Amino acid sequence: MSMSIRRALVAVLAMAVLPLQATTLLVNAHIHTLDPDKPQATALAWGDDGRLLAVGTTSELQAQYRDAKSVDAHGATVIPGLIDAHGHLLGLGVLRSQADLVGARSKAEVVKRLQAWAASLPKDAWVLGRGWDQNLWPEKSFPSAADLDAAFPDRPVYLERVDGHASWVNTAAMKRAKKSLDGDWQPDGGRIQRVGTRASGVLVDGAQDLVQSAIPPMTPAQTREAYKHAFDDAVATGLTGVHDAGVSLDDFKVLQQMAKDGEIPLRLYEMADGNHAALDWLCAQGGQWIDPSGRLRMHTVKLYMDGALGSRGAALLSDYSDDHGNKGIFVTSPEDYRVAVAKARGCKVQVATHAIGDRGNRMVLDTYQAVLGKDAETDHRWRVEHAQIVALDDIPRFATLHLIASMQPTHATSDMPWAAQRLGTERLKGAYAWQRFLHERVPLAFGSDFPVESVNPMLGLYAAITRQDLAGQPPGGWLPDQKVSRIQALVGFTRAAAYAGFMEREVGMLKAGMRADFVLLNADPLTIEPRQIADLKPLSTWVDGKAVYTAGKTDAAR
Repeated sequence: MSMSIRRALVAVLAMAVLPLQATTLLVNAHIHTLDPDKPQATALAWGDDGRLLAVGTTSELQAQYRDAKSVDAHGATVIPGLIDAHGHLLGLGVLRSQADLVGARSKAEVVKRLQAWAASLPKDAWVLGRGWDQNLWPEKSFPSAADLDAAFPDRPVYLERVDGHASWVNTAAMKRAKKSLDGDWQPDGGRIQRVGTRASGVLVDGAQDLVQSAIPPMTPAQTREAYKHAFDDAVATGLTGVHDAGVSLDDFKVLQQMAKDGEIPLRLYEMADGNHAALDWLCAQGGQWIDPSGRLRMHTVKLYMDGALGSRGAALLSDYSDDHGNKGIFVTSPEDYRVAVAKARGCKVQVATHAIGDRGNRMVLDTYQAVLGKDAETDHRWRVEHAQIVALDDIPRFATLHLIASMQPTHATSDMPWAAQRLGTERLKGAYAWQRFLHERVPLAFGSDFPVESVNPMLGLYAAITRQDLAGQPPGGWLPDQKVSRIQALVGFTRAAAYAGFMEREVGMLKAGMRADFVLLNADPLTIEPRQIADLKPLSTWVDGKAVYTAGKTDAAR
């Protein structure tokens, strides 16, 4: 061996035994690590690579890493970075370019908001909006095109319901459809609401595309801008990760370029949007793709089984209690659904399926069981998104098939005023049944389904713990036996969400070797009054050991 090679080997070995030096310390903090082996700490140490080197007390880490830069938390509470296990980033981002209809208490209020919004638009532009909910109106029934036509006789109007599973359009918009919506036919996986043979102006699930496809598509630049808005909103609420439930290949390419340009401030776990081009691309990558930055990855396909409860599209085993003869909709035919699931399995792609009604959930379970076969025992981590109303004897099947229930706590508190009307008392036993899933040891990953609900995870923590609205109603909580503890709620937004994305060795707790993703809060969610949890504010949000949000700083400053 030459002298130069020997010297190089000695140098490498010497470097290998040297302790890694932290470049930054967070000190004087009240840290909930969620690491069962060391649940509490007061300091964190990490290096330039953004990985934690040590978790301990302020005095011991200051003594160990004397040259590191210190960030003083001044006693603030620190928790692992929060992960939303089911959101829609592009949908969140485009809200700024649409009329906000959330909370409107009447059709008249919707029209008033639309008129104010349309005043700033070019005269030939579509009037787009999202967030209407007929359950908040006095009549609690679907609207019609006529309710919009007087204010907008010539301009096309397209308004998504709050859950995204129904749209309300005016006559001008229906004239833009590829074919007449009148008659006695129905599209696959959807429903055109009619009065006689005339389309009323409400399109449910698969019927929405008949008009939506006529709306001019967003440009890549507009898509990029929408994502930036969504990222800003997410990190400002304490989110360091999002499982993005359904992205097209074109939109994913925009995200890839943003990752390359260093424009993604949090971790995105992307799901291909059904059995389309994005899934084909993912299969060609061997079933998963990870950007070198660690901020963007895809390993999952998002499929749809049924619709939503609020628009009576969730597939039920028996009729809706308030709509006899209606059992909901299979958005995807069982035959096409099984083809997509089998394709994903062959590509080694994780499957995540939207299922809300008990019939929808049963079809998903039956299909998963048939396609997985003996491989149900493997570490596949297939998911059911929402798992909202499940027959009681189907809940143990989640454990048998080694599935993950990806659920959204605020759905329960949003739906509780009218869920019993849709379902009756008996079916509520399997509705939003968090404790029943936990009793069967089913991993429970929590999210929000933003923009259906608020992106703010503090509202999800509050809903999970109390099952009450912000006014504290009902007393004791709705179906209170299904409330979860504070730790269980926090785990749902951290460790369990990380596990659902195959990232439990990187994020979800604060432990040496894991990513320095964490949030500084203005109070302790484990000790404050329950109602105060909803009002918690991040002081700062950190990803890879760098602040991606600091309260009081402008977006430009960040």
